[in-house]
Amino acid sequence: MPNLPSYARPKIHGSTPLTALSERQAMVLRALIAAYVGQAGPVSSRTLAVLMPTSLSSASIRNTLSELHDAGLIDKAHASAGRIPTELGLRFFIDQLLEVGDLGPHQQRLLDRALAGVDAAETPRHASHLLSEYTRQLGFVVAPRVEHQRLKALHLVPISSDRVLVVLVAENGRIIERVIEQPLPISRRDLEQVSRLLAERVVGRTLIGLRNCLEAEREQLRGEADDLLKRAWTLGLGACEARSEEDLVIATRLALLDQPEFSDPGRIRGLFTALETNRRLLDLLHQITDADSGEARVGLSMSLGTELGEPALRDCVLMAVPYGLPASSGTPAESGALGVLGVIGPQRMDYGRVIPLVRYCGQLVTRKLQAQEPGVG
Repeated sequence: MPNLPSYARPKIHGSTPLTALSERQAMVLRALIAAYVGQAGPVSSRTLAVLMPTSLSSASIRNTLSELHDAGLIDKAHASAGRIPTELGLRFFIDQLLEVGDLGPHQQRLLDRALAGVDAAETPRHASHLLSEYTRQLGFVVAPRVEHQRLKALHLVPISSDRVLVVLVAENGRIIERVIEQPLPISRRDLEQVSRLLAERVVGRTLIGLRNCLEAEREQLRGEADDLLKRAWTLGLGACEARSEEDLVIATRLALLDQPEFSDPGRIRGLFTALETNRRLLDLLHQITDADSGEARVGLSMSLGTELGEPALRDCVLMAVPYGLPASSGTPAESGALGVLGVIGPQRMDYGRVIPLVRYCGQLVTRKLQAQEPGVG
């Protein structure tokens, strides 16, 4: 069996190690999956005989298919039908047999031009639409996480005697608003001074970095701080509190309508409902965004079928890559991707074509976001 380098294979959450296949078994499995992707249905041994790079007798093909079936890698859709790969078979194929190349220069130029001139804040969403268009799958994006976006300004606006609106401006132009309750009234003049104190601390930091800064300062100066500085800590830390503000945004639902797997209106309706309401799916994408290892943060992750934790997605695959990785100057506490983008589609997918597209879109969005940052030290 070919021993592919780890960088050439996407990581698959929950994949199960299997005994290595023989060259003949690997060849038959590759051919079966290629035919299954192309014809969207069970594959006969006669079709496999035509696709084999090396001539095999009908008896050899049947025996090999029986071995793959016993290993749980393929199955029969019906008693008299041909074979289809199982979820385990697809996992094994992607993890061990699939050779993934880079995206061709022509397609790279097309994507580069499509994102040229797009505003930084809209780049991830626009990239998800491109993925939908180029792959005919459901392109998606998890919008940039506010706690990882670097800030350039802060403003305090009094709403009432006991409520203050904190307006944070990110370097990419995004506006983050937080209403903070005040136990004691604060004058407009004092609020202006508090605003200046916080503004000195916010520039170039993320919400995570600002919180760490304020907490460290509070610990160090606890016995020496005046009332204004204490107010600044309270308002600043209130603005840094974690909020559930990320959304899973599906680029377009039209992409899957021409896929045979989703020709049933009830099935496609169940799929879309699951995508819109499934917190488990968003949690899975956050795991990709928050991955600690460098390899995980630059690589592509994939989850198939039951790993997605939703019956309506049991025949689907999710392919995702983080984007907006922080510059090397970021502190460990502030590290992590801004968000994640990718595609969701049927397991019958042309992985060798889709994987390079998703990877390159993640790299392209990251480069664009980094290029448009002012470069805070």
